[in-house]
Amino acid sequence: MRKLRILSIGAGAIGTYIGGSLALAGHDVVFLERPETARNIREMSITREGVTHPISNPIFVSSIEDALAKGPFDAAIFATKSFDTSAAMDGLAPFAIDLPPFVCLQNGVENETVIAKVLGEDKVIPATVTTAIGKPGPGQVIVERLRGVGISNQHPLSVRLESAFTGAGLNPKLFDQPLAMKWSKLLTNLVANATSAILGITPEAIFSNPALFKVEIESLLETLRVMKSLGIPVVDLPGTPVRLLATSIRRLPLSVLRPLLKKAVVGGRGDKMPSFYIDMQAGRKQSEVTYLNGAVVRFGEGAGVSTPVNRFLTETLSSMAAGKIPRERYGGKPGQFLADLKRQGSGAQAMRE
Repeated sequence: MRKLRILSIGAGAIGTYIGGSLALAGHDVVFLERPETARNIREMSITREGVTHPISNPIFVSSIEDALAKGPFDAAIFATKSFDTSAAMDGLAPFAIDLPPFVCLQNGVENETVIAKVLGEDKVIPATVTTAIGKPGPGQVIVERLRGVGISNQHPLSVRLESAFTGAGLNPKLFDQPLAMKWSKLLTNLVANATSAILGITPEAIFSNPALFKVEIESLLETLRVMKSLGIPVVDLPGTPVRLLATSIRRLPLSVLRPLLKKAVVGGRGDKMPSFYIDMQAGRKQSEVTYLNGAVVRFGEGAGVSTPVNRFLTETLSSMAAGKIPRERYGGKPGQFLADLKRQGSGAQAMRE
């Protein structure tokens, strides 16, 4: 197979993992990164199964003009935080005609629409990463649990990407229904994420509290109701049995479901805190909760499906990130959290008994 020329927009955890893996497999990769960030990257490497693989002579550029001068590219890896998508695309808009198709690896279900408005739908390839990745330092990633990468099968480049990703050890899988792929990943992203960030406690602590566990399950059930109303099926993702998760939370009694889900989630994450909590600790003034739980709310409104728990989680965590609600209001206080959830008419009475 002819090697690909890839532009990785950013050298964060996903950009380094996907772009770096392709570079190690012999593909030409250019990393577009802010100068101050690039200066902090002394070396790039990917650690798999305890073995560290250095990425020799990675190519960094600090402007889209410099990047395009090294093209043309077959595809671009795009994995920014969802709250940065609009600003990033505004900056790239003047160069839209020269940009390659974007492999959108972001969490959430609305980023592809934002990208398509600038580049056109023919330059958007929905994708998702289920492999668990750690980032111990700039330019360094550790594969904590290899699961894989989902790629839409609806683009002329899809099969070439699958072949390249396979050769790079990324364990890709093509999906005929990209919306189902992205919504199924969204479902997994919600588990013990917003609640953990709001309360400042681990997922294990959430699953150990029956009342907090009810909140988690209702959040997921609301999401499944929205997906059903939109005609979007739940699909299994690489290394992630999402259909089993959906069936379990729909059918199993909470007394049976709680220990099973606790074992699966805590066992899969270890003591690693979820992404919303990490963003809060980093002092970010925005939270991806707006684009994950918030997306459930927005699509629910359009479909006439009530999503009170996801609305409460979205509004509360967004306000905390913006400094409108002090962290100490809920930090380590499940009672206060549950009382406010009920008081604000968030549908506590509709939750499963």
